[in-house]
Amino acid sequence: MKAIYKYIMCAVAVLFAFASCDKNDDCSLDLSGNCLVEQIALDGYEGTIDLASRSIVVRIPETAPVNAMKITGLKIADGATANVAPGQTLDMSADQNIHVAAGDMYLDWTLSVLRDEAKIYSFVINGIYNGMIDQDAKTITVYVPGSVDIKNAIPTIELSKNATVDPLSGAPQDFSAPVTFTVSNNTASSKYVVKVIAIDKPKALFLGAASDMSKLDPEALEACTWMLANVPESMYASFADLQAGTIDISQCKIMWWHFHQDGGVDGHDPFIQKAPEALDAKNQLRDFYERGGALLLTRYATILPSFIGVTGDDEWTTPQNCWGGNEDSAELCGGPWDFIKYDPSHPLFEGTIDGDDTGRIYCTDKGYHITNSTAQYHIGSDWGNYPSHSYWETRNGGRIIGVGGDGAIVAWEYPAHDGKGGIICIGSGCYDWYSYTFEDGYEEKFHKNIAIMTKNAINYLTK
Repeated sequence: MKAIYKYIMCAVAVLFAFASCDKNDDCSLDLSGNCLVEQIALDGYEGTIDLASRSIVVRIPETAPVNAMKITGLKIADGATANVAPGQTLDMSADQNIHVAAGDMYLDWTLSVLRDEAKIYSFVINGIYNGMIDQDAKTITVYVPGSVDIKNAIPTIELSKNATVDPLSGAPQDFSAPVTFTVSNNTASSKYVVKVIAIDKPKALFLGAASDMSKLDPEALEACTWMLANVPESMYASFADLQAGTIDISQCKIMWWHFHQDGGVDGHDPFIQKAPEALDAKNQLRDFYERGGALLLTRYATILPSFIGVTGDDEWTTPQNCWGGNEDSAELCGGPWDFIKYDPSHPLFEGTIDGDDTGRIYCTDKGYHITNSTAQYHIGSDWGNYPSHSYWETRNGGRIIGVGGDGAIVAWEYPAHDGKGGIICIGSGCYDWYSYTFEDGYEEKFHKNIAIMTKNAINYLTK
């Protein structure tokens, strides 16, 4: 290997010499050495050398400090020199460059550290039902419908990089009793206790037109996946399930419908044509609401209330200013997108991450792709039948929570009353769960507010 490496480097250097010298130059080059790093260790931990990428990775324990790591071993090719030496201290909180020179040749190597982490990041039963992971307690709870055979269920497990798990991901497992999964990664090891609980009477439902959640569009699937992993005793149900009564909803406290449609759903009449499954189950939805059940309606699902007796049944009682793009050509966010907190004290905003303007709720980050799917109420005497915010509240019986920059109502609620459940609607284009890609350098900060607001809405409606 060394001979091949030396030959390649010499060939490159000779080609460079022919390209850069003329007959009056002294083109003699010393090509007799090589620039290999043969061994390196930091704080006693040996590095793994990859010749192809000229990279060196040092595996270290999960809690080992990295700000001042000592070079405890270094061997380079005979006759070569390097910009580092044994005994030298390096700050390995960022990658370091090792420059090795031999005669007229040199190579740069990237030195990095990788912590030995042994964590489970995702645990899914039968490719559908997401586990709720408590990293501190090392427990995972998965709720599945009562019809699922938990004695022969298949877990799909996402682990830390380089980690392994026993029992294996993808192998059928009997979950009729708690199962311990052991995660190993070099010096790190963790044990997770997994409980799979079959529920016949869910306390929360995510609704959709698809027969099962795996067939949801990517936007709704992302939202549903989050719910099943974060809301206890929740599960997916189709509108057909609701209409047929195949799920016992006697203990259900809240139903969430996040309705995405590429190109948008422009108000009352288009909703009739694009959401027939929901309207087929409108009697069941109305009955649930009138018996005290809460609803969280987001994106174009905000058009539903007028169809189940919450507001007057005409096109102006539904959001009348709606539009949206397509997922596969979503708009790039050049920075955070936001809307205004019309009622800053509302529980919807509790614990959200503030930006420069605390009067706004920031929802995305630079590098995120968004469809800007919007279902809002235009306010103004020019058109739309709502000359003012107060007029909207009086006519619709709702309470405004958030508005856009032009005053359009983008988040609102219908408070619980007379035995009927409460409803929160979020129709802001900023409320977005799924980006089909992320630009280089994307870091999630404000997008976490989407999950925070959703959890707040569910807690508020079910308390």
